[in-house]
Amino acid sequence: MNRLKSEVLHPFASPEELIAKRALNQRDGSAKDYVYLWGQAQKNNTTQAMYPRSILTQYCHEQGGKFSLLYKSNFSAVADVAQRKRLSTNRGVVQGSGAYQCRMNDLTESWIVSIEPISERQVDKTSQTRSVRLFTQVMSLSQAKNFYRPTKARVAVEKTTPASIKTTTPPKTPAAKTTNELKESARKELERKEAEKKQLAAASARAAVAETPQQHQMKIYVAARRDINSGKNLNNACNNAQRAYNYGKLQGTEGTRVYTESGMLVARCLNSIPVYASRFPNAKAQSKRILQNLANNYNHAGAKNLLRQLK
Repeated sequence: MNRLKSEVLHPFASPEELIAKRALNQRDGSAKDYVYLWGQAQKNNTTQAMYPRSILTQYCHEQGGKFSLLYKSNFSAVADVAQRKRLSTNRGVVQGSGAYQCRMNDLTESWIVSIEPISERQVDKTSQTRSVRLFTQVMSLSQAKNFYRPTKARVAVEKTTPASIKTTTPPKTPAAKTTNELKESARKELERKEAEKKQLAAASARAAVAETPQQHQMKIYVAARRDINSGKNLNNACNNAQRAYNYGKLQGTEGTRVYTESGMLVARCLNSIPVYASRFPNAKAQSKRILQNLANNYNHAGAKNLLRQLK
């Protein structure tokens, strides 16, 4: 982060903080609406569907990284077939969706972000303007591989579709299609529809389990606290604490507590866990800055006590 300059557009400590502070999702962490198709009166307006990707690209470049497409979106999180078709044929939505990797050249950790359409709608009945709900989140490589892998249901649909087309080919004569052929055609069509239902159900389930920033911050904070208190996996635990703290104070009932307690864990790592602190030439100074932030801005009693001990 010491590569950041004062004039950068996005002076944030992590992509998670960028997503939260630039409001790429809604304030509660859920998917946010972006206009992707303007009505006739506003047809010259630029699509908003590429806004999250544009902001994340700028941030990655400011960090000295290279931002590139890792996985194309298959629009699996869009449950409605008609909506999925409209979105998948819109150039702006296609170019603004998918999983992207910010690849760093030095020891700084690379990161992956997913931008996925959830649904789309007509903005109002008097206009042709349409918006898409995009959900932006940071993913690990394994999460991205799991989310973007082809599902068995999709493969089944692809295999059954040609068969369905074949059975509907016009017969040579009106009497050529027997009762058995009609039954076989109906059976294959039913199989195709069942396979598509399974695909949509799987996509909906995967969309439902996608973590909000608040949930992910809580999860990695709890993991960090558990491992630090037990003395296990200390380097990884401190990394998790740092990631949770980097999210900043998110909206929600637990937002302040998770943020401040994550900061206390990071300060503890910088002060008393050598395997982590040795990575930073000014670990004590960094710890003191974190504690001062928590003491001055959040009136954190633990931070005040630790600051007194460090004097």
